Amino acid sequence: MRQGIFPTFFLSGFECSTFLWKDGRRRDLVAETQHREHASQDYGLLSDLGIAVAREGIPWPMADLGRGRYDFHMLEPVLHAIRRTRITPIWDLCHYGYPEDVDPFTDAFAERFAAYCETCARFVGSELDGPHFFTPINEITFFAFAGGEWGWVAPYCKDRAGRERLRVALCKASIAGVKAIRRVLPDARMVHVDPLIQVVAPPDRPDQKAAAEHETFVDAFLAWDILDGKEHPELGGAPEVLDIVGCNNYSFGQMEYREHGPHQALPPGSPGILPLCDLLQRVWDRYKRPMVIAETSGMGKGRPDWLRDVMNEAMAAVNRGIDLHGICLFPAVDMPDWHTGEWLHNGICDLVDGDGRLRRVPDPAYVDELRRWQKELNRVTELDEDPYSDPVDLQDVIDAARRLRPKADADWA
Repeated sequence: MRQGIFPTFFLSGFECSTFLWKDGRRRDLVAETQHREHASQDYGLLSDLGIAVAREGIPWPMADLGRGRYDFHMLEPVLHAIRRTRITPIWDLCHYGYPEDVDPFTDAFAERFAAYCETCARFVGSELDGPHFFTPINEITFFAFAGGEWGWVAPYCKDRAGRERLRVALCKASIAGVKAIRRVLPDARMVHVDPLIQVVAPPDRPDQKAAAEHETFVDAFLAWDILDGKEHPELGGAPEVLDIVGCNNYSFGQMEYREHGPHQALPPGSPGILPLCDLLQRVWDRYKRPMVIAETSGMGKGRPDWLRDVMNEAMAAVNRGIDLHGICLFPAVDMPDWHTGEWLHNGICDLVDGDGRLRRVPDPAYVDELRRWQKELNRVTELDEDPYSDPVDLQDVIDAARRLRPKADADWA
């Protein structure tokens, strides 16, 4: 048996952003999706679906009261649900949000974050049995763009220099956070998450080819490179700090270059689109670390087709020898578009307003496709009392990939 890292191959999670939005308001996506109020139902849903791992958040701006004071009471319903279902959380400790009284461009930021991470590790270790998993800072590369160049979220910088400074500051804090967590929980595993991207120049702008390739082959990897110790080694990165590489995969991750502002997502059928398998190969060749697809989802009626495509690409990646340990169907319940507030319909469940309470309504076709793949991989379709009693045998995944023999395919239509 070749045991996987996680108790199930399929993971899920809950949107938990707590950024200061460009209008100056603090957003709390957990409140907007009513996850705390519905934690028992949300985790029961995952248990019924045979998903034993969930990305979950501890909101830094709300838990850290300053001057060494912390308050984790908002986690009580989540912890109760986790204990009841015995689902393993991967704790996001900074999901685009940080306390308003700390400046990310000062040394105090990394120090404050490390102290918070150590406190979180003590709290989690006292409340839950292991194994323990953490994502110290979610999507450092995207966070650096959103807060450093586009001005969407704090610290509201609007140029490339701001992006580059913020990325290094976030990496410094993340490395300090990893070391702080492991002072308390030496065996804790880290999942460092960033998007898979492919950027191409517009057909009529060959002069932008070098800039597009720089984003694809340098910027896309620099945060992971720093965590791995390949770049800025003075910050203390190392392969054991990088640990598990989490690759987020969405259709809008393949883009046409724009000099100012976010790039333009490539339409289906564009000649610039690459197979997901090839994007995973780039990451594997660079780090040779265990990997997960840390977020992926289609939209609306396209969710089952998206899952089918992602699974075929994942199986092709396994046939190439890539050490893939799981796929996270994210989110478990729907989330709003940050800009418009409209529901994205990308979750396993849609959210339907019923007199102020958001009902969880599973998408049946999406669930059916998940069930089909669980059977292909010889995995459970619902959890028993101990999800770790039947851990993932990666040989089952390898055998399924060999049997299915899918080809890497750039058609995401």
